[in-house]
Amino acid sequence: MKVALGTFKDKGDQLAAFLEPRVGTKPSLSGDSMEIEDESIRAGVKPRQVKTYIKRFLYMNGVRKKYRIFVAGKELTIQEIEVAEEEEKEKKAPAKPEEAPGEGTPAEPEAEAPPQAEEAKAEPKAKPKKAAAKKPRARKKKSEE
Repeated sequence: MKVALGTFKDKGDQLAAFLEPRVGTKPSLSGDSMEIEDESIRAGVKPRQVKTYIKRFLYMNGVRKKYRIFVAGKELTIQEIEVAEEEEKEKKAPAKPEEAPGEGTPAEPEAEAPPQAEEAKAEPKAKPKKAAAKKPRARKKKSEE
């Protein structure tokens, strides 16, 4: 079984140490790939289970959302997700509307508003509608023979 590490090759030694007790043999590292001998793998361990072990390792290291694991036969590929990086930057820096220069902030008139007006605005929230109760079906009449 072969595991292509890709950009995750810098933590290949830690991944090999993590997989050793679960797979039953120590994987050998070579460049950006990891080889696990098929004969020495513990009975019942399949590539899909190794994928789950790798996902658990990624979760424990806090990088699960940055990588995907693909299985093709007896070859696994760990691939970095590029879209997630852009989404994380957006989450860290919340979007703030830019103000035009020379415009004052309208914070002062809002601060003078009485607290009763704020409560009145919060009250008219609509309650979610509940699903109508189902009516029992009519029973079919038994035909007498």
